[in-house]
Amino acid sequence: MNPIDAKKRGISEKDLVRIDTEIGYFVDEIWLTEAVKPGVIALSHHLGRWRERDSVGVGPGMSNLVSINTDGNGTYKLSVIRGATSWKSEDPDTERIWWQNVGVPQNLTHGVHPDPISGGHCWHQKAVNVAVAGPEDSAGDVYVDTNKSVAVYREWMALTKPAVEHSPDGTRRPLWFNRPLRPLDEAYWLS
Repeated sequence: MNPIDAKKRGISEKDLVRIDTEIGYFVDEIWLTEAVKPGVIALSHHLGRWRERDSVGVGPGMSNLVSINTDGNGTYKLSVIRGATSWKSEDPDTERIWWQNVGVPQNLTHGVHPDPISGGHCWHQKAVNVAVAGPEDSAGDVYVDTNKSVAVYREWMALTKPAVEHSPDGTRRPLWFNRPLRPLDEAYWLS
């Protein structure tokens, strides 16, 4: 976050902040830098790996151990039990892990916003509020209301144009559009 924005909100370096989105919120530690434009808060969506059990999923040096609670009505709260830890394996480096903070899985709090033209997911989200975290908030907390998520998805889908009506050649994307793992030509056709 830019120091100008932080000052306006009473936020200091390393404060825990709660970032509310249109479908939930997450709590993370702030880092102040002039490399981020005022009015923008930047977070990597590649951080925040998590697991519910020690023996299953992403390694303990790369993920948080979490608990997930639900009210049964579409809301979920992910809470960190502990951060990254070292572990014994065939690779001696796994016993040298000294860090604990592996980030927050903030992607969960962003509603799906299909691009009106391509239909692809847009990762640029609008935060509703950014403020110093409250006493009930803990680092790594993530809260999501899936009912709100579905509503946002439907709202954005109403903005998209059906590909069948707007494709010049009947494909979902041009055949010349290269990808690392390009599907067969047949996968590009809409019908």
